[in-house]
Amino acid sequence: MEAILEMKSITKEFPGVLANDNVNLDLKKGEVHALVGENGAGKSTLMSVLFGIYQPTKGKIFYKGEELKIDGPNDAIDLGIGMVHQHFMLVHTLTVAENIILGSEPSDKGRLKLSNAIDKIKSLSDEYGLNVNPNAKIKDIPVGMQQRVEILKALYRDAEVLILDEPTAVLTPQEVKGLYKIMDTLTEQGKSIIFITHKLKEVLTVSDRITVLRKGKSIGTVNTTDTSETQLAEMMVGRKVILKVEKKPANFGSIKVEVKDLKVSNTRGMLALDNVSFDIREGEILGVAGVEGNGQTELVEVLTGLRKADSGLFKLEGQKLLNQSARKIKEAKVAHVPEDRHKHGLVLDYSIEDNLILGYHYKKPFAKGINLDFNSMAEHAERLIPDYDIRPRNKEILARSLSGGNQQKIIIAREFDMGPEFLIASQPTRGVDIGAIEFIHKRIVEQRDQGKAVLLVSAELSEIMSLSDRIAVMYEGRIVDILDASEATEEKLGLLMAGSTVKSEE
Repeated sequence: MEAILEMKSITKEFPGVLANDNVNLDLKKGEVHALVGENGAGKSTLMSVLFGIYQPTKGKIFYKGEELKIDGPNDAIDLGIGMVHQHFMLVHTLTVAENIILGSEPSDKGRLKLSNAIDKIKSLSDEYGLNVNPNAKIKDIPVGMQQRVEILKALYRDAEVLILDEPTAVLTPQEVKGLYKIMDTLTEQGKSIIFITHKLKEVLTVSDRITVLRKGKSIGTVNTTDTSETQLAEMMVGRKVILKVEKKPANFGSIKVEVKDLKVSNTRGMLALDNVSFDIREGEILGVAGVEGNGQTELVEVLTGLRKADSGLFKLEGQKLLNQSARKIKEAKVAHVPEDRHKHGLVLDYSIEDNLILGYHYKKPFAKGINLDFNSMAEHAERLIPDYDIRPRNKEILARSLSGGNQQKIIIAREFDMGPEFLIASQPTRGVDIGAIEFIHKRIVEQRDQGKAVLLVSAELSEIMSLSDRIAVMYEGRIVDILDASEATEEKLGLLMAGSTVKSEE
């Protein structure tokens, strides 16, 4: 089948960075073409070139056989290319219909005329099985439905090619299946889809062909039926990767962490955590699953001293820690891998060496009275950098200049090496490449096997299911159920994440 779209020898340079290096990609009519690669491989840059956000340094784009010059997103939209961004571009106080027409509002003698637009939206919604109510306010509809609105926005403007950027990042498993169904309908109707993701299982489920990028270059394009997760991972990283988390059966000890009846308000004064209770044993990983924004962030902030609780109990080995300072909690041997490494994990303009002692800098062996002991700091860095495979090996390099995976390894090294009794790991592999994910998972399991209590919070369901011994599911600030990982299925967790099964009050 002939290609509807071709990107030939696309090169995009930024000052000091070659983001795309002679990349080739072609898209056939009615296919789902997946674009995969580690963070920083150049996927988003390539799609930003196609959508007119960036201009290529060199290379050509052909659409329906004609060479194009795409000067901006409006040009791309006019040509029939639509993009659904990972972070939705919606105004929450407006209705579905008002969001869809933004920028191309239909008017009659200068007055907004919504009725025709609503009819067209209803017709498109029915045709593609989107089931969207044009009159609903964005703030009142779930995330999965908001994504459908973004797809409708592109279809309303007669898009023939759809770019979906990490489209499943915020969806429950049921919503993911719903998206796949929509994608099937779109391709059956002759639309073509470029699907950007880092989840290899999804790629193999939903695509026809796959192009792999590594360090800005296209490594190759393969037919989905001719490849496997292992082969794709090797193409992405450049070496063999162990994708399965290897761990021994758990050896549980006594209860180490107790959390009881935790009530916490968010920044707007509304209840973010509502009577949250759980315990974690020695040698246990308790995973917290849920669509983001259901209280997970507030839970971690309270347990690490970054937010005050209204009421409740938090004890580690019998010591009451609720509403203590972050320093006091850290001194009680609570380690924290934060969800936002730039905001809460690192000082980007400090060196690797400095970042490896953050939060412990005032104590021996790093402090001599009010002065830092530079010899101890250097020894510490020289031991941890090879132990945790932080690259490059130079302790003087600023954290800012490292990749996401190596920045995360600094935090993992610092927090794990201090001998925690309770490890709180929030989104530990977010924005991290496959090779670093494998390494971080291994280190988390090591902590568990040393008898530590681990609380793992992750938006990646596969990560929760493969690492956890038990799984707590959060929905609207409550833990709706806690189940053994051996009993958990994606289906069961997805239903709980959507709030459709609520644990009965005891």
